[in-house]
Amino acid sequence: MIADDEADQTATREAFELLHRVAEARLRRARLTVIDATNTRREAREPLIELARRYHVPCVAIIFDYPLEVYLQQNASRPGRRVERSVIERQYAQLEAHRGALLEEPFQRRYWLRSPTEAAQAVVIRRPLLCDRRSWHGPFDIIGDVHGCFDELVELLGRLGYAITERRSTRGETSFALHHPAGRRVIFVGDLVDRGPKVVPVLKLVLPAAARGRVAAVLGNHDRKLLRYLEGHPVRVAHGFEMTVAQLEAEPADFKQRVLRFLRRLPHHLVLDEGRLVVAHAGLPEEYHGRDSPVVRRIALFGVTSGEVDEHGLPIRVNWALHYRGRALVVYGHTPVTEPVWINRTLNLDTGCVFGHRLSALRYPELEIVSVAARQAYAVPSRRLLTPEDLSMPLLLPADESLHRVDAPTAASELVVGQHGLIGGKGADAPTASGV
Repeated sequence: MIADDEADQTATREAFELLHRVAEARLRRARLTVIDATNTRREAREPLIELARRYHVPCVAIIFDYPLEVYLQQNASRPGRRVERSVIERQYAQLEAHRGALLEEPFQRRYWLRSPTEAAQAVVIRRPLLCDRRSWHGPFDIIGDVHGCFDELVELLGRLGYAITERRSTRGETSFALHHPAGRRVIFVGDLVDRGPKVVPVLKLVLPAAARGRVAAVLGNHDRKLLRYLEGHPVRVAHGFEMTVAQLEAEPADFKQRVLRFLRRLPHHLVLDEGRLVVAHAGLPEEYHGRDSPVVRRIALFGVTSGEVDEHGLPIRVNWALHYRGRALVVYGHTPVTEPVWINRTLNLDTGCVFGHRLSALRYPELEIVSVAARQAYAVPSRRLLTPEDLSMPLLLPADESLHRVDAPTAASELVVGQHGLIGGKGADAPTASGV
């Protein structure tokens, strides 16, 4: 394309500039992008890894790791274009010198091919990301933050037409079977656990239904905290997590292991119905739909934040939905509201059941909202539930708190924006910007 001669090494700089531009254009459009080059030096791989990071896609390395003699033999048998022996020896030495770097660089997977026979027999299998469920077409019933409110969940599922059967194993363990006569599927927006009185029954309903494909869920920030706890990481036992820990202590070890396996499989968001529907715990701006990176996971779990915290130590969230113009309908929770709130093509379904309000669901594609009242208030919110009027403001704070925040930005456009969007927040178990 540049020199009319693929063997013209003087075109290398321009060729790689063009390669990176084409790769970036493909990644911007979320297309599979394959770079076929020697890339034996760390410096050659760095801009490609940065491209993957910038567009929030996993980066995979396929490494042809042959003995030097094999490279030399293959070069000698190439018709037409051969390179000098010194070139191959230099590239081989580079691969050897940078072998440790390959193990340190942030590749999601590395495949080592040790011989031409291995390469000839290798098969490339394209697997969708965990969040990619475009082939699921519904109908769905999307349920807001449950937080251990089992009785309300059972009532809501009944209102939605589901039959729930209680089962007891020979060992006396209780579980539940979930069925809908029309084959509808439940999607939870995350935060199944914490704060509420019946976390374990919620899990015993959800886990077997998920194993049979009748339920799907995205990871919420409270679910993530439980995951880290079950994996043995130190976590702060606060913000209702003490309720979950106390209830799980009475359960056998194998149940905790089932919960751990379930949580590990949860995606941070779901893209459904050919991309027409996105479910994420705290919502997700359009540029992150169907992508996967630490930044995408953080925003999906904790929301877009301003970088400040309020007087309770909670991160101040930005009302990203005000500026959303995407094609997909985004359904989320995380921020408790007095009633389901539509903003552009987004819907907040967390109607604060655990705080004594309601548990809500969206029937999709009908776009009908179904709610049941909480039996009682099981927890006290750190700040009052937001109203539809509050959600007309750029910051997700109650109006009375917003009026008294002299240091808060007055518009989303005035917030500090990093390369990957708005970052920050040191509230309840939210990662810091330095951890992204």
